[in-house]
Amino acid sequence: MRGELYIDGKWMPAANGGTFDIINPATEEVFHKAAAATAEDVDVAVKAARRAFDKDGWPKLPGHERARYLRAIASGIRNRQAEIARLETLDNGKPTPEADWDIADAAGCFDFYADLAEQLDNNPEEEINLADPRFTSKAVKEPIGVAGAIIPWNYPLLMAAWKVAPALAAGCTVVLKPAELTSLTALELAAVADEAGLPPGVLNILTGSGSIAGQAIVDHKGVDKLAFTGSGPVGSKIMAAAARDIKRVSLELGGKSPFVVFDDANIDEAVEWIMFGIFWNQGQVCSATSRVLVQEGIYDKLLSRLIEETNKIKIGNGLEEGVLLGPLVSKRQLQQVMAAIDGARAAGATVACGGERPEGFEKGYYLKPTILTDVPLDSDAWVEEIFGPVVCIRPFKTEEEAIELANDSRFGLAAAVMSKDNARAERVAAAFRAGIVWINCSQPTFTEAPWGGYKESGIGRELGRWGLENYLETKQITRFASDEPWGWYIKAPA
Repeated sequence: MRGELYIDGKWMPAANGGTFDIINPATEEVFHKAAAATAEDVDVAVKAARRAFDKDGWPKLPGHERARYLRAIASGIRNRQAEIARLETLDNGKPTPEADWDIADAAGCFDFYADLAEQLDNNPEEEINLADPRFTSKAVKEPIGVAGAIIPWNYPLLMAAWKVAPALAAGCTVVLKPAELTSLTALELAAVADEAGLPPGVLNILTGSGSIAGQAIVDHKGVDKLAFTGSGPVGSKIMAAAARDIKRVSLELGGKSPFVVFDDANIDEAVEWIMFGIFWNQGQVCSATSRVLVQEGIYDKLLSRLIEETNKIKIGNGLEEGVLLGPLVSKRQLQQVMAAIDGARAAGATVACGGERPEGFEKGYYLKPTILTDVPLDSDAWVEEIFGPVVCIRPFKTEEEAIELANDSRFGLAAAVMSKDNARAERVAAAFRAGIVWINCSQPTFTEAPWGGYKESGIGRELGRWGLENYLETKQITRFASDEPWGWYIKAPA
């Protein structure tokens, strides 16, 4: 396991020699240490990225040559997929099958953006038709420059891929800071990129705290673009700081996503997708459909079935076979989720199941999957993101009521609807004020499709061609193409 910073193609300790502990959330044991980057380390990394962009020619490479590096990185990840997935589980706590899925998706993300990098060669410019025939004009896409990327702990390698792959494809260079809680697989990405021969300075990865290393990236004048995934309050601070230098910003923030289930839905299918929508990754998912609205006709039967199936979920160390719910990522996260459950009780909600540490787990940050009913609409449990395996469920009568309840949130990341009536499902999907909408499912995510939210859930889109555009500027080039003189100040001789 690596623990040093990766800067300018070299492994090095932090400037002051500082480190921090890496803790296994399943056992609470410290099993490794990583370098705690300082502002000085960030400065060295940004300068390396700046040089790679401004002088060494990374943005000038044809797209197909950048694609070659991206594909080599994808191949390197796949060659070590099982090893990296195990490291992800040790670091984050998620069950190994989930981690394995994530690592495969990360590799696929690099392949996808390799294809888009090649397409940049095929569409280097767009001719513009002007009203004045004396001029010609074209629009060209160019990389923004140095991208500072700050990622969360819930999908450590995958979130790195979502930012690094499109940035490199576009021709940007990157300074990446993974979450302090889950740094190890990002360092493995650095190792894979190094083995792929990525030129020095193109990708720099610094571990450390958000308050020191992350803030230094945000504040550095050598950074042209900030890409952040995380909480709304931190995203707001990043946006405010970026405004000082008019840095480009993309933000993927929190959510409190609704899932509307109509009474014509198949109950077993609905229960499956409700559980997948909130218990996958221990509910530590920004798009988790944590507010479930069920039409009155099937509410009691569906709730009973949901409780029955939820109580069957195998909890344990993510390395153990058959485990479908691992520990939360940290002691602090467990405490925050437990506090949210206690707050819901105090507000009048009923804990229909879960809500406590499972028996036999004296060590590790474990929590039973939790279902809350009778949750007041103005309570924090209904309004605020809990970011754990906690779902709030309530009945509704009409389609209009469901849409009103679903949209009554300052967030707008995702939403889901389940119905056998296709026209109704499409109608409700169109009415949702959310950037991602699922019909008859919840949470499946595809690299080809845009990802991002409305309202306080963020700015910009990741994935698909939209993710590439995050890292591109548009330049207009206009030419005076007439043989006739312009003749505004200097008149042509009579």
